[in-house]
Amino acid sequence: MVDMQRHARHLVLPQVGIEGQEKLANAKVFVVGAGGLGSPVLLYLAAAGIGTIGIIDDDRVDISNLQRQVLHRTEDVGRMKVDSAKEQLLALDPNVTIIEHKERLSPENALELFEGWDVIVDGTDNIPTRYLIDDACHLLSIPWVYGSIHRFEGQVSFFSSKGNRRYRDLFPEAPPAAALQNCAEAGVFGVLPGVVGSLQATEVIKYLVGMEPSLIGKLLLYDAESMRMQTLRFDALDSKPDIADLSEAQRLFEDPTYCTPRPQQVQEDKGTGNAMLQSIGVAELKSKQQQGWNPFIIDVRSEQELEQIRLSSFDLHVVHEVADTVAGDVPQGRDVVVICRSGMRSQLAIMLLGQSGVEPSRLYNLTGGIMAWRKIAPEDVLHG
Repeated sequence: MVDMQRHARHLVLPQVGIEGQEKLANAKVFVVGAGGLGSPVLLYLAAAGIGTIGIIDDDRVDISNLQRQVLHRTEDVGRMKVDSAKEQLLALDPNVTIIEHKERLSPENALELFEGWDVIVDGTDNIPTRYLIDDACHLLSIPWVYGSIHRFEGQVSFFSSKGNRRYRDLFPEAPPAAALQNCAEAGVFGVLPGVVGSLQATEVIKYLVGMEPSLIGKLLLYDAESMRMQTLRFDALDSKPDIADLSEAQRLFEDPTYCTPRPQQVQEDKGTGNAMLQSIGVAELKSKQQQGWNPFIIDVRSEQELEQIRLSSFDLHVVHEVADTVAGDVPQGRDVVVICRSGMRSQLAIMLLGQSGVEPSRLYNLTGGIMAWRKIAPEDVLHG
């Protein structure tokens, strides 16, 4: 039953109204993670009047979480996040039904946990779980909303097998673990999850009331440092793996490079690659150049970023918008190294180059971006 007074501002919107609000009251949304992204997602879903909200998280609140995980309070430190989350959400709206799971999502429980939900929301910070969500939702024909944060940068998209757009259309195979960092390793701007999580909640609510999600087949990029947003379109990928079960995701969960603690990879110099993404560290890049390797280096940082930090004595092709990265810029026969601030936007540029015809074997992502270069080889860096 709709609380007419509580949701009065929704009821006057023609896109929502009483019918849309009833859809929200009858909806079931499952959120994976009650941390940085999960906090704004859960708060806004509860405030919107979602009838049933599921939460899965096996972690406890830590004092370092509170800089960005606004669902929790200082007095919650040490408590299970799902308990703290449930308490806060019921304080916001006692009419919401909260179903909590104090465990970690895994290939063993994902299908059972996801069964019967209308939408799944990704609030995670690790690659194996993201592929697991995509594969499980594909098998169950459940749409899901993706969110990712890194330093000052965020991404959002809406994936749906019925809409023929999946996470594996963007990233068919998992990138090497050495190319990735979690929030503890890389840091995260405190308000960034609030923006990205709110965008995720927006897509969920629009979908549930019957509006067309804006981000099917699109990847929204948000840069909090420059306050810029851009949207990249992507097509269904015929060559992505054919998922008939969760064995592909299980393989990632069994890979110790993903699932065991790692040192800060920004200090490493290894370049580990696979069929989807080849990464190269700063030290290896410089070593190969000294041996005669002459890659075409593309820098996709903004003009403002370039003014702050530039590379000396390196011939760079500058592309200020990731969406403007085209195969026509790449000389025939040369390998390509793509650089951004921290290694996230450069992955997207590589994706676009691959889709436009550049052979994946020629493409390399610079691990850690210009921030890693500044740390490993500061003599090459000029400051504005």
